[in-house]
Amino acid sequence: MQIGNYQLPNNLILAPMAGITDHPFREVCKQFGAGLAVSEMVASNPALQAHKRTLLKADHSNDTGIRSVQILGTDPQQMADAALINVRRGAQIIDINMGCPAKKVCSVAAGSALLKDEALVRRILEAVVKAIEVPVTLKIRTGWDLNNRNAVSIAKIAEDTGIAALTVHGRTRACKFEGRAEYETVKHVKQSVSIPIIANGDIDSPEAARQVLDATGADAIMIGRAAQGNPWLFDQISYFLDTGKHLEKPNAAMIHSTLLSHLEKLYSFYGNVTGVRMARKHIGWYFKQLDIPSSHTQKTINEANEPSEQIRRVHAAFDFFN
Repeated sequence: MQIGNYQLPNNLILAPMAGITDHPFREVCKQFGAGLAVSEMVASNPALQAHKRTLLKADHSNDTGIRSVQILGTDPQQMADAALINVRRGAQIIDINMGCPAKKVCSVAAGSALLKDEALVRRILEAVVKAIEVPVTLKIRTGWDLNNRNAVSIAKIAEDTGIAALTVHGRTRACKFEGRAEYETVKHVKQSVSIPIIANGDIDSPEAARQVLDATGADAIMIGRAAQGNPWLFDQISYFLDTGKHLEKPNAAMIHSTLLSHLEKLYSFYGNVTGVRMARKHIGWYFKQLDIPSSHTQKTINEANEPSEQIRRVHAAFDFFN
């Protein structure tokens, strides 16, 4: 998989997810086979560029592999400026968010709401591509709603304006994350343009990955929610695509070890207070891989306010398997 002048080690990409794909999570997923991991979205609003949370999202100082940063906004010049700022901070690829279905994003006509205004889409893409010398990618949905699927039209604009690769999530904005993703539109997009196409949506197993690649002809796949608490999915998919066979699922000891490593990364990146808070959701996702006994519920772990206590309670939960 090639994006601009960058050759990815494989065609498996971690999707940008707000509040999730921070530096610690990206590094864990790359450790287990993600060929590229895209940052959580960074707002283009100039007033937020020096905000602590924005700076954390844009912190790629210790990233391994290719650094891809997603930006969000509606003003072409602000988006161009944000792209340039993030390139100066270390981004090697800039990804533009026109796929987020969240109400707070679409209410200000950002994310997938932009799909309603193809002229504005063109202006944003032209401005960002012109402003920077690194590859620019774009993430969209199939359209605004089931009666307005315009992904092919958007894809042609993307190709015309110099976008290096396009990700298509197989749902409309109106679908949010409900129902199942459809891939027929992704297939039409792939057949309509020559730039690399990345398929996204409901890819949660090696079999699903194979099915989506076959059905769409896509150059790569992007995995989002299915990787939460399950970073091994990338290696499992890669092995299955190469051999047609399955890797063994991680046992309790591997899950325990990976979770502890992830927790230490979170504490180091955010500090103890925020790190403990950010860790809670990840602990819950890891626990879904196991049948943790009711006496060690996540509620108990969530009551911990210090790293040492949080880790002690995680150890206690895993004692059941020893």
